[in-house]
Amino acid sequence: MRSAGNHWDQRYGGADYVYGTQPNDFLREQAAALPSGGRVLCVGEGEGRNAVFLAGLGHDVVALDASAVGLAKAERLATRHGVRIETLHADLADFELGRGAWDGIISIWCHLALPLRARVYRDVAAALRPGGVFLLEAYTPEQLRLDTGGPKTLDLLPSLAALRAELVGLEFAIAVERQRDVCEGRGHGGRSAVVQMLGRRGA
Repeated sequence: MRSAGNHWDQRYGGADYVYGTQPNDFLREQAAALPSGGRVLCVGEGEGRNAVFLAGLGHDVVALDASAVGLAKAERLATRHGVRIETLHADLADFELGRGAWDGIISIWCHLALPLRARVYRDVAAALRPGGVFLLEAYTPEQLRLDTGGPKTLDLLPSLAALRAELVGLEFAIAVERQRDVCEGRGHGGRSAVVQMLGRRGA
């Protein structure tokens, strides 16, 4: 969960990028599903690797995170890659997604505790414009057994069934639980139990 800003400020305080500078694999594979050149919100974006990747594809990207330290590194990464992103220092507990505001909402490893997760994801469909896309990858409860990254608390690890119940109003092209190898910086490394979702708001 990235609402604990001080915790993440400490984690992101080093010179390196904890989860690397390359985008998440699932996002890279599915990025073409996003409306071309759209306005995209990346929640819990941390040090900016996914936002910078999407900006490089021509999207208008807002990177939201509770860690000012992480977002400063995101801005530096964007400068290094010659792209522009907007950073927004906010806690999701205090942030409203809006209505019809986004062509895409990206949630990569943004692990939120109930009931915050339920509230945030309940609002996703209304926050998307018609045809807008929601993309998520998160660790599932099975990840506690594998222990290759992610939260150590069951409450922060959603199942596919729980996410389906929360993300009402979307049509899902992808909604699976699976295991895959995740290699992202020093933060994530090895066989992992994940849920992947790609949903779209109807026209």
